[in-house]
Amino acid sequence: MDYQIRKGDSIEKVTRLLGLSWNEFRRLNPEAVSHSGKTGRWYIKEGACVSNSKSFQAELDTAQAAAKGKSSQIKTEDGEKNRWIYYTVKQGDTLAVLAKKKFNVPVQDILRDNGLQKASRLQAGQEIKIRIPSYQQKETVTASWYGKTHHGKQMANGKKFDMNAATLAHRFLPFGTRVELENPETGQVVKATVTDRGPFVAGRDVDLSYGVAKKLSVVEKGVSKLQMRVI
Repeated sequence: MDYQIRKGDSIEKVTRLLGLSWNEFRRLNPEAVSHSGKTGRWYIKEGACVSNSKSFQAELDTAQAAAKGKSSQIKTEDGEKNRWIYYTVKQGDTLAVLAKKKFNVPVQDILRDNGLQKASRLQAGQEIKIRIPSYQQKETVTASWYGKTHHGKQMANGKKFDMNAATLAHRFLPFGTRVELENPETGQVVKATVTDRGPFVAGRDVDLSYGVAKKLSVVEKGVSKLQMRVI
């Protein structure tokens, strides 16, 4: 999550908003804090952009290194019984890598759904289909958001992050999965696509793009409870 310190903001308010202790806040945002020589007190700088997501970025860098050069166009298709992601195989892709690192599904499912043998080798340009988990019921998720400091950087799916796009990060849902998010306090509903991995902060389930967070009116709140279902 990113936040720009405003006039009148207190240390307590900003650290609570970001879900950080004061020591964690200072370590992650050293440029946003200063120490008064007269009073001996710490203060935060008005206008400074702060974030709680350094741990997220560290994990993201690892995912980016693995995904570099291996992105491919993904298209989704809804059916009456099954929902799928169609993926075009890239040079160097293997069943194990796609199953465990990209889509988080069992290798056996990919083999069965595509009529492949256990020892099958994937060919560049080959199209395979990945079954999307079907969740009919809404689930309550704890959501944070990220924006300016990550804008333009490569996501775990290999593409550049657009802070205004309708996207989110999830730890295991396959890239390309569409979800519906609802703010139960306002009734606002937004549809978004999983394009990144995260959040890597204990107790949080999804990281929304700034654009999604804004449409759901949860930017200032920072961390919020939402209703989510796969569509």
